Amino acid sequence: MNTSVLHPRMIMVAIFIATFMTSVETTIVTTALPTIITNLNGLALQSWVFATYLLTTAITTPIYGKLADRLGRKPVFVVGLILFTAGSGLCGLAMNMPVLIACRALQGLGAGAVMPITFTIIADLFAYEQRAKMLALNNTAWGISALLGPLIGGLLVSRLSWHWVFFVNVPIGVIVLGIILWTFSEPRRPGTRVPIDYCGTVMLSGTLLSLLGFFQVLGAQPLNVSSVSLIAGVCLLCVVGLWAAEKKATDPVLPVRLFANATFTRQILTALLLSGAQIGFQTYFPMWLQAGYHASPAVAGLAVTPSPVMWLVTSFFVGTLVKRLAPKSIAVPLMIVLVIAYVPLVFASGRFPQSWFYLIAGVTGAVLGIVITMNTLIAQRVVPTTALGTASAMLTLGRSLGQTIATGIFGLGFNLTITAQVRQHAGLSLTQVNADISGQQASGGVALSHTVLAGMHSVFALVVGLLVIALVVNLTDHHRAPIA
Repeated sequence: MNTSVLHPRMIMVAIFIATFMTSVETTIVTTALPTIITNLNGLALQSWVFATYLLTTAITTPIYGKLADRLGRKPVFVVGLILFTAGSGLCGLAMNMPVLIACRALQGLGAGAVMPITFTIIADLFAYEQRAKMLALNNTAWGISALLGPLIGGLLVSRLSWHWVFFVNVPIGVIVLGIILWTFSEPRRPGTRVPIDYCGTVMLSGTLLSLLGFFQVLGAQPLNVSSVSLIAGVCLLCVVGLWAAEKKATDPVLPVRLFANATFTRQILTALLLSGAQIGFQTYFPMWLQAGYHASPAVAGLAVTPSPVMWLVTSFFVGTLVKRLAPKSIAVPLMIVLVIAYVPLVFASGRFPQSWFYLIAGVTGAVLGIVITMNTLIAQRVVPTTALGTASAMLTLGRSLGQTIATGIFGLGFNLTITAQVRQHAGLSLTQVNADISGQQASGGVALSHTVLAGMHSVFALVVGLLVIALVVNLTDHHRAPIA
């Protein structure tokens, strides 16, 4: 049998499954979280179930990317799979919230390797001309997970128990591990005596941890000024330490030289900003439909499903577009469309057509499917082949940071607006607002409806702001020819 044909196909199958496994994790756990909180009495710690996973994923992503360039893709990918699979199994065995959160951290350590290195392996296996198609095919795993995740999670919780939300990853991880060990081989990399950048690694971890923590604390209510100030100070010190360490390092974990390439930097910034806007509609569309239209959670959740569907469809056009058009000619018109789509949400009344939420979600998915896939493709293209792993990790990190930072900013804007509205309306309390948002009461008064609506206006004004910044970033691009 022709292994040159068999092995890339089998490796792509493994990558597809691994992408599905890590991306479906969020939607499945979201579905099961109310049951987990009830069974483990964990309401006070529930936010850390996601925050811990996100933090460890973000912190380790650039480190794994650098290791993949130094040691090879296979060993780092295998370690990531083992950590993620083991963490999943241990999460299923957890008997209290602190143990569950610790095991989620282990899962995140694995996901930090699996997610970016799938992009790197695709770049290794396929020429630039084929890569866009392969990235689009791999995007289908993400789309399928977004559609099936809530259904799978609901079935597992109702038919078995919440433990199986995590146990289901164990056999999947073992299958992927077996395929990779059997089919994936890569040339032995020449040994290197270049010292590992331990100082840069510590400073980078401290920077990301404090930065993500800063925006999480910033979005909390009531705002703890002393905590925010302390975390901001730690973050600033870590940034200064990171800059000094990377200037001296022989082989820096965060190669500043990559960001000297304006095209590369523009792709990372665009992906970061658009991912922030993406988390806005994914979080607040269902909330808006439940609070403003009294839709059931299932119906409200469907408001975001047009996005992954359209993402899948449009990502297949990226290969053709990048061959014919400069990145600016692709990104700018699409972002203008996105800004136009979101501006009405800033001024929407209580009679805003419900169908428009589905339409805007579909437009968002269509635009992001092209632009973010293009960001991945071009970011890999404009760096040396020896830095492919690092470049892929930087893009993944940018998307994670964008979503985390935007979550804190949107939460802060929403909470401040709600608090201000409550103070203006006598007889209105935050308890009533919480009940209205969660759908626990059939109908609120006019003041309550206006309060929630004002909060949504604030959130989507911030979303429009992110989109405008992304548009400006791409308007400054001076490339007039395709990047081939």
